[in-house]
Amino acid sequence: MTKEIPLKDIMEKRKKALEELEKLGIHPFKTTRYDRTHNIAQIQMRFSKIQPGEKLEYETVKIAGRIRSIRSHGKTTFMDLEDFSGRIQIFFAFDTLTEKKYKVIKYLDTGDFIGVEGFIFKTQKGELSIWVKSFDVLAKALRPLPSEWFGLKDVEARYRQRYVDLLINPKVKEIFITRTRVIDLLREKLKALGFIEVETPVLQPIAGGANARPFITYHNALGINLYLRIATELYLKRLIVGGFEKVFEIGPDFRNEGVDTRHNPEFTMMEFYWAYADYNDNMKLTEELYSSIVKEIKGSYKIHYQGKEIDFTPPWKRITMEEAIKEFGGVDVIGKSEDYLKKIAKVKNIEIKEDATRGEIIGILFEELAESKIINPTFVIDHPVELCPLAKRKKNDSKIIERFEVIVAGKELINAYSEINDPIDQKKRFEEQVMKRAKGDEEAHPFDKDFVRALEYGMPPTTGHGVGIDRLVMLLTDSPSIREVILFPTLRPEQEIILFGDKISDKKDEGKK
Repeated sequence: MTKEIPLKDIMEKRKKALEELEKLGIHPFKTTRYDRTHNIAQIQMRFSKIQPGEKLEYETVKIAGRIRSIRSHGKTTFMDLEDFSGRIQIFFAFDTLTEKKYKVIKYLDTGDFIGVEGFIFKTQKGELSIWVKSFDVLAKALRPLPSEWFGLKDVEARYRQRYVDLLINPKVKEIFITRTRVIDLLREKLKALGFIEVETPVLQPIAGGANARPFITYHNALGINLYLRIATELYLKRLIVGGFEKVFEIGPDFRNEGVDTRHNPEFTMMEFYWAYADYNDNMKLTEELYSSIVKEIKGSYKIHYQGKEIDFTPPWKRITMEEAIKEFGGVDVIGKSEDYLKKIAKVKNIEIKEDATRGEIIGILFEELAESKIINPTFVIDHPVELCPLAKRKKNDSKIIERFEVIVAGKELINAYSEINDPIDQKKRFEEQVMKRAKGDEEAHPFDKDFVRALEYGMPPTTGHGVGIDRLVMLLTDSPSIREVILFPTLRPEQEIILFGDKISDKKDEGKK
């Protein structure tokens, strides 16, 4: 059985290798740049068809990357070199290099960065390779890369040291490439439809646009509290008041809430607002937009997520919230009284506040009984007015709002509605939220006097839409946790745990308060 070498000893050996390199006049950390003729993927694409044993000595190429493996055989050495685009074998021969230069190789380790110049050849076994004529040491890795087994198993370490996770888990890199593609497609498609991308404040004097607890900070110069935004909604709608007709923003929002597989305190949202349109127009655009993105990313409208097949083929099912409770939750609540709904909740062991209204109970029954059973993308429409203080009431029923949520794989993906543009109604709804806050609801919406003032100047009929980018990427990459699709998710402070073989201390400076 091979004895495990302590990390401290490995790092000490690498530091000594660095010293030996410096004695030879090689100073890796002083290197500032390296000119490359190709990346590795370009080499593989251009030269893949050469024959085994063939050498292209007439053309010199220069590449650079990280050493991933080293195999020495007397006076020859093979290495695997990796850059962002791929991995390729490189070959060093004593006869090709000077004795001094070949000596350098014994001080190289996996993880080091080198730049190589040479010619393309293919081995007799058919592996495309580069015969190295000269090379430069670009950076020395003083810490060894962990084994792939350890990196795959230790989830906590993967999230804390994402830079290592990316190196040893190729699928992780693909997740974040997909994430970028999703954002690019959203941006391209919205711009093609005439939407203008804008930026609104991250620091806000009032945390509005959603029911959520904000993060609070203090601005010394102004002497006021400011809040990290929980949504971009109210500022984007101010732009509609100001004459814009189609706007969108992609960026981070912050909510001071718990962390689980679907929630991270910092997350990415895309919100758009569209004048002279309502939630029906929004639904049509929504299914066209996201079904096309799914098709472009996955090559099909059908995807597999956590063992379930999900079909994004339009049109998507539309169902009211009360109908959804009946169809998916097995309980008929359509038209039933508040007292009847409370009895249902009690029978189902669902906790309901004493002062909960009929609409609030409907919302809770939907979440508890129906939501998790909706797999294919479904528009759950026409919610009770109590569930959103910013959505417009239906013309024929003031207790219902023109709102929809898109539910996929049992979870909300998109929230959208026809926006209130009546300042009198909006003021009344804000006042109701203030009363909720006074009763202890920390997530109730604050009264935004300036937003009411903006509506008093007039806002055209408008629909708005918000999608959680992280949740969308989870679906498209079959990721079970939001932490898998956020490069650096929020985590608890490091305790004394093992991170890729390294002990992290949780000792605190007791002199600091």
